[in-house]
Amino acid sequence: MQLMKVQNEKQRDDAFLVRRVVFIHEQQVPEELEMDEFDQDAAHFVGYVEEDPVAAGRVRLVEDYGKLERICVKKDYRGHHFGKDIILHIEDYLKGQGYLKAKLNAQTHAEGFYQSLGYETISEEFMDAGIPHVTMIKTLT
Repeated sequence: MQLMKVQNEKQRDDAFLVRRVVFIHEQQVPEELEMDEFDQDAAHFVGYVEEDPVAAGRVRLVEDYGKLERICVKKDYRGHHFGKDIILHIEDYLKGQGYLKAKLNAQTHAEGFYQSLGYETISEEFMDAGIPHVTMIKTLT
């Protein structure tokens, strides 16, 4: 998979397409919750297999940490470590921006995945868009 920080409108549209497929169509998240006001200021990332956009995510620089959000991989491409690849790519971006902490709200079914990447759960379970989540943090080294 070729990963990149979104640099143009086509790449941004591709990242948004992946998010729509995964969150809106597959997980039934309402579009007005998925595509929010934070999209304008976030740094977006997209991953391609050949010409097909298959993974996406965004990060916002908040106070002294980067907040990873909207991390997703199309269903047909799961199981190939693309989720791990995009997380590590965004973490490298954060370190390049001088940030040493990352935070995210993980769907509870993915909590073990994020723990395997060094994230620690710091909250009780809560609901977001009708899906159970936990907040997790990681110190970037």
